Amino acid sequence: MIRKAPSPSANKVLVIFELPASLWVQQIHLVGDFNGWDPASHALMQRRTDGVWEITLELDAGRRYQFRYLLDDHTWRNDGCADDYVPNAYGGHNSVVVTPPFLDDVSV
Repeated sequence: MIRKAPSPSANKVLVIFELPASLWVQQIHLVGDFNGWDPASHALMQRRTDGVWEITLELDAGRRYQFRYLLDDHTWRNDGCADDYVPNAYGGHNSVVVTPPFLDDVSV
């Protein structure tokens, strides 16, 4: 699931990425355009008390970002709730999240 919320920073949007508790993995990296596809540039997704994996990023408003999840440093996964999907250079697809130009309230 991907949720978007207003950010206290101007021209920014909070994007909350969530993956289900049913994933039996040790770690999940969120990688994409926003971090140069570098798994080490952001903190790992965290497992909440209900088991759901989550990370919140503050991204520029009015943009399209390609991204994927890297599970246990070897398995790539797309987000089933992404706004779009685009072909990548490896014969697969990347997920896309679109940040609105501005947000007045929380949207799903």
